[in-house]
Amino acid sequence: MAKTVLVVDDDPTQRRLIQAVLEREGFAVAHAESGDAAIAYLTSGAAADVILLDMVMPGISGRDALVEMRARSFNQPVIVVTATGGVDTIVAAMQAGAMDFLVKPAAPERIIVSIRNALSMGDLKGEVDRLKKHASHRTGFSDLIGSSPAMTMVKRLGERAAKSAIPILITGESGVGKEVIARAVHGSSERAGKPFVAVNCGAIPENLVESILFGHEKGSFTGAHEKHLGKFQEANGGTLFLDEVGELPLDVQVKLLRALQESEIDPVGGKRPIKVDVRIVSATNRDLSLAVKDGRFREDLFYRLNVFPIEAPALRERKEDVPALVEAFVRRFNVEEGKSVVGATPETLACLSAFDWPGNVRQLENAVYRAIVLADAPYLQPHDFPAISGVAPPAPAEGAPPVTSSTAAALIALPELPQAVPVRILDERGHLRTLEEIERDLIQLAIEIYAGHMSEVARRLGIGRSTLYRKVREQGLEDVIRGGEAAGDDITGDVHEDPDAQVA
Repeated sequence: MAKTVLVVDDDPTQRRLIQAVLEREGFAVAHAESGDAAIAYLTSGAAADVILLDMVMPGISGRDALVEMRARSFNQPVIVVTATGGVDTIVAAMQAGAMDFLVKPAAPERIIVSIRNALSMGDLKGEVDRLKKHASHRTGFSDLIGSSPAMTMVKRLGERAAKSAIPILITGESGVGKEVIARAVHGSSERAGKPFVAVNCGAIPENLVESILFGHEKGSFTGAHEKHLGKFQEANGGTLFLDEVGELPLDVQVKLLRALQESEIDPVGGKRPIKVDVRIVSATNRDLSLAVKDGRFREDLFYRLNVFPIEAPALRERKEDVPALVEAFVRRFNVEEGKSVVGATPETLACLSAFDWPGNVRQLENAVYRAIVLADAPYLQPHDFPAISGVAPPAPAEGAPPVTSSTAAALIALPELPQAVPVRILDERGHLRTLEEIERDLIQLAIEIYAGHMSEVARRLGIGRSTLYRKVREQGLEDVIRGGEAAGDDITGDVHEDPDAQVA
């Protein structure tokens, strides 16, 4: 998944030079020739993870464009580029919301370092915002990751249910994110900001379930040295999430039913009932209707809990959400582990999307966590996921889009290489060919394999684009790259530009 950099500059040569520098480092690049065009680009919802903004442009200036972006709540990190490094100019840009500045001419290394720092700060800010929402119990459905039809249905049902106090039963396999949905219901309701208490009913010892849920008085049983409120009273005014509710003992189910019907609880050893105002959201990975038939779950309690069922889909049923989930996990674990992984390659995303993930989102999260900790390269590779390394990505259907996120659209999905690579080392008499001849054939083969995408060809060959174009001219391969114009690479003009030079 390539991070997208929006380059805002009225000089097309400047934009091409910066594009060459960024694409060589694996970034996707979008262009805007003015401040108005940049605002229109962002308003359209197109991807932009970092904005490189020139300060002096026709129409509105870079500073005015930055002020307008912040006024419209576009919070992407902005790096301003200015030809005059005066203190007043820089201070004005920082006050408007820029996080860094570059003075022309800027070295490619300085540009890359600044962009990587901006991405790291963006990830850190996003993680802080996520943790703040989690701690204040204000996580909403807009924070749920996934836009597949299955997740869209879950969001719609959850948003409707959140507007009332109706009991909700969330069903689904282990690891699909039932508690995340429950938190979104709470954060989208009028109880947002109030307590959200989660209880795993399957992890409580049977002899302590009643005390933990409903509380107890001091001295009510051996070991009760002090009064305990219980989860119902802890969640008073908010939401109580009963995970794995099907594991509750039958005698506790009776008291739970009364608590739901009468909105009051009876603490162990208590003399009188206590009124509570609690919304119940329960979850299970079992079929409670079968448990009712087997006599392991009370039928009346089942109907009381199952008023508004929501089924959380398994990850294999919404594989189109895998790239977005991977991107979110990479961003979070980068912050937690102090890493700077940019994302995953298209080949990796294809393998991850092809896997069935029996452990669902939890298994994917742990797999990405392991890959982040062990990764040495900027992008996660298939070999970073040994559990699925043997899974081949499916062949895309005719006309189907590649398996990638919107932010990775600029990366090229690699075709399958032929078994016998047609680059001859020996000539017809069995002698070594010259290095120049072998190099010519190798460059021609790479251009054909990557369909004329010269940025990808240069990256795979490990050379700069200016070096690649020079060799193309020396080897007489100009005709081979003409198809690159149709493939989307800007060939004209780049042949004479050196991306390794300072960007003026």
